[in-house]
Amino acid sequence: MEILKVENLSKKYGKGSTEVKALDNVNFIVEKGEFIAIVGASGSGKSTLLHILGGVDKPTSGSVFVNEKDVYNLNENDLAIYRRRQVGLIYQFYNLIPILNVEENMSLPILLDGKKIDSNYLEELITILGLNHRKGHLPNELSGGEQQRVSIGRALMNHPDLLLADEPTGNLDSKASLEIMELLKLSNEKYNQTIIMITHDLNLAKYAKRIIKIADGKIISDEVSDENTK
Repeated sequence: MEILKVENLSKKYGKGSTEVKALDNVNFIVEKGEFIAIVGASGSGKSTLLHILGGVDKPTSGSVFVNEKDVYNLNENDLAIYRRRQVGLIYQFYNLIPILNVEENMSLPILLDGKKIDSNYLEELITILGLNHRKGHLPNELSGGEQQRVSIGRALMNHPDLLLADEPTGNLDSKASLEIMELLKLSNEKYNQTIIMITHDLNLAKYAKRIIKIADGKIISDEVSDENTK
């Protein structure tokens, strides 16, 4: 089932001689439950693409359809609801609230949305993330890998349509990076979570089922990961 359709998406910054085309007529479709890696060098347009998918940055032209609704035809209030309810964002630098513990950080999106916390699901996520012994700890009492696990849990709490990961291992050592990738893979397989991850590292991209390569704002290849053809 199609969950995301990107159609003729372009993004320009500046005008005239200073104009930069970050995205140039990008098109692709994502099915529910896919795990996709978008790979490209710095300046390729991958971060711009992720921000547009997440409702954080608006395109110059083109459309983003999520569950057949054009995200950028929404008014500002509905766009804010889209960001809050339909998108889970994982950043490179965690963005945890320093005065909140693990449980509180993970629960924050639910509370901000005025919903009741599903305590069973919260406990399930904490267990899967290996944070049972840390759930009362503050961010500054956690390792980088543990903080990123919390950010993954926070992103999953709302059962988002799209889990968007922006270089999620970029601030971690190799051991913690592999642990985070295994957790993303697990969330995809256990919860059928649709994931779109950007990375510059092809080795990490192979955890995904499909790899889209982008350069100069254009898709240059879109294929099944080698790891998933074996």
